[in-house]
Amino acid sequence: MRYLIGLYGATVLIAAIYFDIWGEYAYRGFFSNLGRAVVWPAIAFPSFGRILTGLIWVVVIGGVLLFARSK
Repeated sequence: MRYLIGLYGATVLIAAIYFDIWGEYAYRGFFSNLGRAVVWPAIAFPSFGRILTGLIWVVVIGGVLLFARSK
């Protein structure tokens, strides 16, 4: 598991450098591009981004429902 996390971290660093030098938002700072690089699969594959967004919505709604029930 550590290997996969390290591999993903390396690809994030490479993507951040690429976005900072040649990307569409190269005029922004490095840390802005680093934030975009963390979710680079969603940027590179738009359908993956939609799936990821849907999963986040399900988690948020589930958390709200769970929190509302506990009171």
